[in-house]
Amino acid sequence: MKIVIVGAGEVGFHIASRLAMENKDVVVIDANSEAVKRLSESIDVQTIIGSGSSPAVLEEAGIHETEIMLAVTDSDEVNLVACLVADTLSPTTKKLARLRGADFDRYHDAFKTNAPHIDTVINPETEVVRTIQRLMSVPGAVDVGEFADGRIKFVGVYLDPGSRLADVQLADLPSVIQEDRPLIAAIVRDDRLIIPKGDNHLRGGDLVYFISEEKKLSRHLSIFDKHVTPVKRVLIVGGGRIGYRLARRLEEDSLSVKVIERRAPRCDYLAEQLDRAVVLHGDGSDQSLLLEENIHDADLVVTLTGDEETNILASLLAKRLGAKKTITQINKFSYFPLMSTIGIEQVVSPRLSAINTILQHIRRGKVLSAISIKGEEGEVMEALALPTSDIVAKPLKRIAFPKGSMVAGIIRKDTIIIPTGDSIIEPEDRIIIFATRQSVPGVEKILAVKLEYF
Repeated sequence: MKIVIVGAGEVGFHIASRLAMENKDVVVIDANSEAVKRLSESIDVQTIIGSGSSPAVLEEAGIHETEIMLAVTDSDEVNLVACLVADTLSPTTKKLARLRGADFDRYHDAFKTNAPHIDTVINPETEVVRTIQRLMSVPGAVDVGEFADGRIKFVGVYLDPGSRLADVQLADLPSVIQEDRPLIAAIVRDDRLIIPKGDNHLRGGDLVYFISEEKKLSRHLSIFDKHVTPVKRVLIVGGGRIGYRLARRLEEDSLSVKVIERRAPRCDYLAEQLDRAVVLHGDGSDQSLLLEENIHDADLVVTLTGDEETNILASLLAKRLGAKKTITQINKFSYFPLMSTIGIEQVVSPRLSAINTILQHIRRGKVLSAISIKGEEGEVMEALALPTSDIVAKPLKRIAFPKGSMVAGIIRKDTIIIPTGDSIIEPEDRIIIFATRQSVPGVEKILAVKLEYF
């Protein structure tokens, strides 16, 4: 698979890094020589200094032999023109573009049928808002994903040291949890992702990922001493594009919303555009302002300024002053491992949201969706089993999945199956697969060779 990436920023860098690790043929284009130098010194990919919207540069990159082009620069306009030029030069190349401007929202479908033809439009800001809403729906979780149109949840929770599950071997869980229990699909310990087996133990402080049907989620959360409590009062720090989108969504859900924004002109705009939200002019990291606004009554504080240090400080301060929960926007991937150490559990990232969307479109085989877990330590994929696949009609325990991967769910029409070793995949089943970063190429090989086939 040959992939051309236009843009060597954070998204382009991390997508290129992941694809290079999977031995794909990657070319990265960027007009910024420093960004290209940083990437070429860290990753073994071909790089070109130039504009991704230039026909000559795209031809130099080999656009005619390219299966997928990703336009992920920080400029919506450059991304659009790059897709237009690529569509002219190589109509068969699949094109994905990151477009963040709200002005383009209503035209996403039009781009799929008109020039410039764009197969997939990625708006990380709308994806972040959806992620925040999922986290709000499961306040005890630090990570929440959905499959099968929301009927299956994969949820990450921290295991308290005093939990009855601490130090329990997974094979012994049936004797500890007599009631219906979820499938534990992954454990993160000391920043390392583990796809567990029966002889693995749970430890206090582990980040435990489990699979649950939506209708059983409350019961499964209670097993981990987490309880779903409704969010009614939300304080948003930062009234930029993401803050505004979130406030609008929460207004539609009839929640009480306050927005703190330090730019006076932006406050005026927000006050005009929002119906019921209270807009406050000030600094979200100002302790006196937070106290004045009764921060201790807030069910949730979401920090969404353009400065991640401010987001971190505001979240920590809000928790110290009595806010029940916080969600913090982070863009620098290097910050992710530090967050739980300093007491910040729920983190969202527009860049990670963009990467998640991109992944499902570059995976071989019938992959319906793909989500990164623990930053970039692994993926959870939803894929379709076709009749020609040689994994159908045999028990899972007889299928040689790559080490570090496991089938965590089977969706058969309206039935959701939490699998065991004796479970059998049938044609047209949708399958949820957890995989460490190291095992993703092996899983993808199975998806492409057999399950595409699959």
